[in-house]
Amino acid sequence: MVAEAPNLRETAMPANPHRVAISTLAFLFGLAVSAGPLLAAGDPDPRGPQPPPAPPPASTDKQEPGKSSQKKKQEKKSEQEFIDGYHAARALALAGKYEAAIAAFRSLGHDESAEVANYVGYANRKLGNYEAARIWYEKALAADPNHVRTWQYYGMWHVEQGNLLKAGDFLEKIRSICGGTTCQEYADLKAAIEGNISY
Repeated sequence: MVAEAPNLRETAMPANPHRVAISTLAFLFGLAVSAGPLLAAGDPDPRGPQPPPAPPPASTDKQEPGKSSQKKKQEKKSEQEFIDGYHAARALALAGKYEAAIAAFRSLGHDESAEVANYVGYANRKLGNYEAARIWYEKALAADPNHVRTWQYYGMWHVEQGNLLKAGDFLEKIRSICGGTTCQEYADLKAAIEGNISY
């Protein structure tokens, strides 16, 4: 008599949907965190808005020990969460997932950051939302008038609008900020103006 092979479905542990969902989320989060810095190579870490200095605490004899260091740890954690979120959102933009990138950047709560506003502008431009892109590029430049990547992307916006003279003005601004013509932002916008590159 031949023994039947056990049915794998009967012997395997049943999948717990909750466990599968948590594992999947952990995997996706890990992927986003690890892929973000790789895709963000060449970009400086974003600068979030600097909070105003806190007033010195009122002098009391009953100050809780460790409260100050606890607050500093929370601020550091919050800053790292912002940087990680920025890199994940930027990875979405570079992958062509522009609507998801806009949502991810906006969820960071740092719309006044030049880096965030610039990439929201970029994603809107790639979606063909030119008026929204213009508003976000101007917001980025209001936050940091020397944000060279915004000058580059906003210059590309002008190229796409057919305004090559304005794009040329932006190219000159990039040259001024970079101190010459050797920075990548200058080379990329120059190539776009000449019709040799599109991004």
